[in-house]
Amino acid sequence: MTEHVAFLRGINVGGHSASKEQLRAAFERLGFEGVSTFRASGNVLFNAGSGRPSSEAIERELALEMGYDVPVFLRSATQVRAVAAFEPFSRAQLSASTGKLQVSFLSKRPAKADRAKALKLATEDDPLAFEGSEIYWLPKGMMRDSGLDLKRLEQLLGASTMRTKGTIELIAQRLSG
Repeated sequence: MTEHVAFLRGINVGGHSASKEQLRAAFERLGFEGVSTFRASGNVLFNAGSGRPSSEAIERELALEMGYDVPVFLRSATQVRAVAAFEPFSRAQLSASTGKLQVSFLSKRPAKADRAKALKLATEDDPLAFEGSEIYWLPKGMMRDSGLDLKRLEQLLGASTMRTKGTIELIAQRLSG
């Protein structure tokens, strides 16, 4: 069985609530097995069997279940473990920050020109790094105090969903293998 994680955008924020039972039911209707959720922020772990899951199919099913659109950022267990293992910033940068390292999942790997434009938004207090279809951000402190223009970043790179790297590491530990 092939394990995957669906990172859902906008779950349990902004009035869009979803229970673990609703999420589990939607994924099980698609034929997925071993469906579980991690925390209440839209992280769904599942086994796809021999098939290949589709973000679009999951989005359609979630829209039916929830009554609103839910963007899905799908990653295999191997990809999640790679994200958890990736160290984009030096130890000195990490110790100088009181913020939590953030990972934004994008729907696809951005073009080189878009990555370059996005990296120009970074500062010493808000460094950014890319790896595959993820962007890593180390805010100096609280996210709300950051000067990073997240709206501009989304304009350049498309929609994303963000988790702390600590959350990704915990999810990776729950995956078999």
